[in-house]
Amino acid sequence: MLLAPLFGTALVVAVATEPLNGSGDVEGLTIQQKMAATEPLVRSATSCIVHAVTGDPRYGSKAAALGDLIVASMPSCVASVRAMIDAYDRYYGDGTGEAFFMGPYLDVLPKAVVEGAKKAP
Repeated sequence: MLLAPLFGTALVVAVATEPLNGSGDVEGLTIQQKMAATEPLVRSATSCIVHAVTGDPRYGSKAAALGDLIVASMPSCVASVRAMIDAYDRYYGDGTGEAFFMGPYLDVLPKAVVEGAKKAP
């Protein structure tokens, strides 16, 4: 009696979390295909942060440190940053999204913000 509902629940969870058509399979993708899939999400997250930083009234004042403004921009950009991190996890493996964000991404983000601010109208 208990086995049938348990099996049904397991089946529903499996179907809800993973597509049956195999389209979620990223094992066979080349590094170029993975980069092409994640690049738009990196650009979107960076664009959001640039807009949030340059829109901050403190931006441009000598009293405001760029790092503080980037940190302050995170709540308004959490969805795009989370999408970027999740995509890295999906394409490169669990934990790679956070490692990318905390490492290479944050290393170049201040320069990207400054360059993006120069291009902003």
